[in-house]
Amino acid sequence: MKTMTALSVGLALLASQAALADPFSFAALKGEARNLADHPYQAPADKLPKAVADLNWDQHQSIVFKHDQALWSKLPSHFRAEFFHLGMYAKTPVQLYEVVDGEARAINYDKHFFDYGKSGLDHAKLPKNLGFAGFRLHSLTDWQRDIISFLGASYFRAVGSSMQYGLSARGLAVDTALPRPEEFPTFTRFYLVRPQGSDDTAEVYALMDSKSVSGAYHFTITPGEPLVMHVDAAIYPRAEIERLGIAPLTSMFQVGENDHRASWDWRPEIHDSDGLSMWRGNGEWVWRPLTNPASLHFNTFTDDNPKGFGLLQRDRNFDHYQDDGVFYEKRPSLWIEPVGNWGKGTVDLTEIPTIDETFDNIVAFWQPAQPVKPGQELLYSYNMYWGERMPHTPHLAHVKETRTGIGGVVGQKRDHYSHRFVVDFEGDIFNMMPLNAPSEIKADVSVSRGKVELVSVRPIAGHKGYRARFDVVPDASTAPIDMRLYLKKGNKALSETWLYQWTPPPVAERDLSTPNLNQ
Repeated sequence: MKTMTALSVGLALLASQAALADPFSFAALKGEARNLADHPYQAPADKLPKAVADLNWDQHQSIVFKHDQALWSKLPSHFRAEFFHLGMYAKTPVQLYEVVDGEARAINYDKHFFDYGKSGLDHAKLPKNLGFAGFRLHSLTDWQRDIISFLGASYFRAVGSSMQYGLSARGLAVDTALPRPEEFPTFTRFYLVRPQGSDDTAEVYALMDSKSVSGAYHFTITPGEPLVMHVDAAIYPRAEIERLGIAPLTSMFQVGENDHRASWDWRPEIHDSDGLSMWRGNGEWVWRPLTNPASLHFNTFTDDNPKGFGLLQRDRNFDHYQDDGVFYEKRPSLWIEPVGNWGKGTVDLTEIPTIDETFDNIVAFWQPAQPVKPGQELLYSYNMYWGERMPHTPHLAHVKETRTGIGGVVGQKRDHYSHRFVVDFEGDIFNMMPLNAPSEIKADVSVSRGKVELVSVRPIAGHKGYRARFDVVPDASTAPIDMRLYLKKGNKALSETWLYQWTPPPVAERDLSTPNLNQ
């Protein structure tokens, strides 16, 4: 009788679990996203318990997920998933599901998942439907450190072989850098596909929603150097969107070799990325060093069917940062490789003033040229590469460093204001140059306003590269000046194209003095 009772209970449990499973497919998820867009937006109604909502930084940080509770930790899998606890800045619950054999089952909050540390939370009083803030994935090469995390709005970030986090990505950007509040679409639901034992790629699906747009996303994640993500995105606008950002990247730049506006810190450089790289549809490679401007700067770079773009950390020299706590030289670069024809549009770059390295002040994304209207289905596919080594690099010489400073001729009194720009190029293309090459290599320089003077190009002593220098004499305006430079031999380009934007100081602040010279 006891055996029959146990069997009955077991069958009942199996039946209950089967009833809780729902069929799942990407097509169905896209259908749900489209249906959401056909109806008015419903903001999340969930409110956190006061004890959770009131957690301070130290309390929230003390809540740790237990590694032995990770999803798939009891399976012969290459991956494990751990979950983030709600609180502090993460106050919007997301729903998590595991997908097995085409069926999705909810992953419910469980107090046994977490060590609550010094948070002060009484887990016995927390509701069973509390939910999670997000999740992260670990791979078999390191069960302690995660390779990718999804946390907050539609933000996520990943690592390459250095296992060092840095810049972030988002599912979508809406109305960035417009004279009204930016909209932040949110991943409200995630579906984690249970990997088979030998799978070296993880799969994640996500449902996105916000006031102006909904969407469905499919991510495939392959760890390595670089970590590779393939993204399929289906986007359904609810309303007209003035500025839609596809594959948006978010990073931080405070101080660099080229920009010392906020250089009161003891460290010589502070940045997660040092430049925007673009491989244009016509084959041209472009490098735009990042800046920390005194006021918001927004730049657009027109293109047709781009081959790729990304925010890169090219400078890998520890001595340039001197930070053995956060290791900026190990921060990953992130390259976006469009799949299919993206048509006409712009790569947009936003640079926001910052005095604090904890503030992400750099945003880059693709904006389609066609107007975005309700009722559309916008399909985008792209590959993302996270790490130190990118899959594509310029076949010409690339920009290694950019420096700026006072212009003029050393040892001579300055009779007018000018600013100097020094750009170092490196590349294998210089290895095949004949002995007389230095005299034949020229700098092609152009500026949007002002006058260029003292242009020169010469080999860099001790390096396999060339240094281009020039001064810009601005007019009386303080509007930004756009610059363009590349190296050439005859009519043949030898380097990628360097772009830069410089804002000259007001006329009253254009100091001509040099210590011990103009006295």
